[in-house]
Amino acid sequence: MSGAHGGTVIAGKIGYAVSCVIAAAVLLVAGYAYHVEDQLGGIESSNALSGGPQTGEMNILLMGLESRTDYNGNILSPGLLAAMHAGSVYGVKNLGVGGQATNTLILIHIFAGGKKAVGISIPRDDWITFPKAYDGQSEGKIDQAYGLAWAQSLGATANSSTGHDQRYQQANEAGQAAAIASVQKLTGQHIDHFAEVNLAGFYALAQAFQGIEVCVTPWRGGVNFHDANSGFKIRHGGYQYLSPPQALAFVRERDNLPNGDLDRTHRQQAVIDYVIWKLGHQGVLTDLGQLNSLLDVAKQYVITDADWDLPLFATEMHALTGKNFSFQTAKIAGYQTINGQAANAIDIPTVQRQVRQAFTAPVASSGGKHGTAKNTAPVPPASTVTVDVYNGSGAPGLAGGVSQALVSKGYKGGAVQDAAEQPHQVQPATQVFYNAATAANAAKIAGYFGAAASTSTSLPAGHVEVLLGTSVTAMPAGLGSSGSAAPTATATSAGDNGAAAGTVTVNSKTPYGAPCVY
Repeated sequence: MSGAHGGTVIAGKIGYAVSCVIAAAVLLVAGYAYHVEDQLGGIESSNALSGGPQTGEMNILLMGLESRTDYNGNILSPGLLAAMHAGSVYGVKNLGVGGQATNTLILIHIFAGGKKAVGISIPRDDWITFPKAYDGQSEGKIDQAYGLAWAQSLGATANSSTGHDQRYQQANEAGQAAAIASVQKLTGQHIDHFAEVNLAGFYALAQAFQGIEVCVTPWRGGVNFHDANSGFKIRHGGYQYLSPPQALAFVRERDNLPNGDLDRTHRQQAVIDYVIWKLGHQGVLTDLGQLNSLLDVAKQYVITDADWDLPLFATEMHALTGKNFSFQTAKIAGYQTINGQAANAIDIPTVQRQVRQAFTAPVASSGGKHGTAKNTAPVPPASTVTVDVYNGSGAPGLAGGVSQALVSKGYKGGAVQDAAEQPHQVQPATQVFYNAATAANAAKIAGYFGAAASTSTSLPAGHVEVLLGTSVTAMPAGLGSSGSAAPTATATSAGDNGAAAGTVTVNSKTPYGAPCVY
């Protein structure tokens, strides 16, 4: 890429993992490889956002586009489009294939001191009212804000003397600003910095890592093992190696997944888990050759806001390690069709409460080593709380396993039933509900599932309800490995992966602790 918007900078229509994976890798490199600080200055920048803090607590938005053009509006080469399974030049030019929508939106909160981070994946189909009308449209899917503002900017400069590349740079920055404003309105959180990347960047990263490793749970007889649209093709479920082309196809697939885009967010999170583990445990951060390769990817495919001083940020960036970086997906209220478009119905107060709870650090002791009493109220004994577990996952026996694990931690075992027996709507992610008197215990239980607890007037006193989500296939790591419903599988390489990657037997997780996904 030459200049802030030169070269070939693209994003695929369904490159959902692009933004988070590359940005996570870049930030990890920034946090641990201080000797490459000079090279961090080569990452491209945008004037769409300014004024954010350089260290300490902050919110970072990661986003990636679906465009089949570079940032200057040039259609990608036939070879690159074919390699990405992303259509043809004819399709882009004459049939409208691709666009400028943000198929990836993840809001990451870095806690003060850089010791912890949490990311909220925002489903691209969430239907919102935009902060203002973009290109004459006041509402739509949240991923449309970028493309509408981009088109509006290009239209405004169509007959001006502004140069071609400058017009597209302004349009890109208008799109970035619109996406940022839309996420701020939805979540109620101020965004301090952003990073934008693309599908070609993910492909380059996968090549730099020599492929990725994931664990895939079969769905309906393995229907999610083959997808003509993305090109994803594996032979078996379980833990396995994916070559760069198959890694790209893995994060593109959505059509054959039980929850579509929501399951694709879980694939995206699984890839991040692997990247974080790889960076921390496979010597990447101590290998100058691999570090330089990653930074070359960053300099070609990552854009951040111009005010973000990455070398300064690097001095305290310790949060993005596996044990300190957790993920959630913003809750949806259901599905709807608006103007012929399939969209997610959302309840904004619920989403904002979820994000606020996730981004709020626990109250620490005010006395430190001097022994002053903590400001937090004590959590009542587990034995005072009865936990009811309802299975919305479809994984036989999982609710019973979760209930047994909670009993082993001191809670009283309550109802263990199918989700149809309770009043709350099943969501892809696990939900935890509580009676007012059990708030503290519910928050602790919710932590096992990476969820936010919500109050419910339908629960009797002393009860907490765990509603396992449709995407849950295994026991959460914090509760142990018993009760997992995901099958043990023997992994082999598949599709165009070439020689077998070896045989690895797993039970619902990868060797580095990440759960299996559809």
